[in-house]
Amino acid sequence: MPQSRQVQNELIDTELIAIPGTGLRVSRVALGTWAMGGWMWGGTDEREATATIIAALDQGITLIDTAPAYGFGLSEEIVGRAVATAGTRQHAIIATKVGLDWHDGKVYRNASRDRILREAEDSLRRLRTDHIDIYQVHWPDPLVPIWETAEAMLTLYQQGKIRAIGVSNFSVSQMQQFRQIAPLHVLQAPYNLFERSIEMEILPYCRQHGIVTFGYGALCRGLLSGRIQSDTTFPEGDLRRLDPKFQPPRIGQYLKAMQQLDQLVRTDFHRRVIQLAVRWMLDQGIDVALWGARHPAQLFPELGVNGWSLDKTAMARIDRILRETITDPIGPEFMAPPQRVPE
Repeated sequence: MPQSRQVQNELIDTELIAIPGTGLRVSRVALGTWAMGGWMWGGTDEREATATIIAALDQGITLIDTAPAYGFGLSEEIVGRAVATAGTRQHAIIATKVGLDWHDGKVYRNASRDRILREAEDSLRRLRTDHIDIYQVHWPDPLVPIWETAEAMLTLYQQGKIRAIGVSNFSVSQMQQFRQIAPLHVLQAPYNLFERSIEMEILPYCRQHGIVTFGYGALCRGLLSGRIQSDTTFPEGDLRRLDPKFQPPRIGQYLKAMQQLDQLVRTDFHRRVIQLAVRWMLDQGIDVALWGARHPAQLFPELGVNGWSLDKTAMARIDRILRETITDPIGPEFMAPPQRVPE
């Protein structure tokens, strides 16, 4: 039996999670495709990106997460082409987003009813499908009442164009308002070893109300990949040139933490920090960890995520490393897109 098929069978047996109220079951490790769109990541290689999606599906990753803003439609087009090429639409769970608009290469929030209904049709076309499995409001829009956004999503849900409703980067208060109008099945938020703010309120709220959590940024823009060094440079247009975590002296703190985490997991579990980053998310209670990759070879570490877990002792040691090495922590706030200028 080929190795990829063995991995797929193992993943299906042990690492799927149901999304309540939808009939959907998704792999707990998902493929994130922001970097594949090239925007803010220094460009893309469409052939490699397509091959990566096909390889992910073959390895048992059933959930592919994308968005129109990832390359201004390009990421969705790549996903649609890859799934069609693989002939796996009936098995692939496609998640995409709505609520951002762009002009002259700049992205703005726009979660109005008209924008949502129009963008849904554009996404269906780019994805080469007649339905979107999981449709997520990418960012809350301060200029649009949440009830209007929720009503538009409910319309698409009732029409059968989307199978599950999600939001991304929403607070508890915003989710509460949303749920007064429409069901909410999924919450996507930034979450990784270095960015843990959702642990205070958002994760408990989602657990209480049966909302499945997707954690994006599992590798913290590559800081937890084990490949970033203090002298690593990034091409023009790469968001890490602006990321405060990658600027001295703060970068030294994060790299020191990464090195100590890598030593811990190598000694105790015979894994690497890149695998620890995802395993930790799952064991912390996040339902689905989004793994960003642009090349098939970047999927190979995912094979070491399954079949082990972190006990309380290991979790405590990890927390101690983070406390002792990162004295000036900062979150992912710099990535938030601006709101539109009121007309």
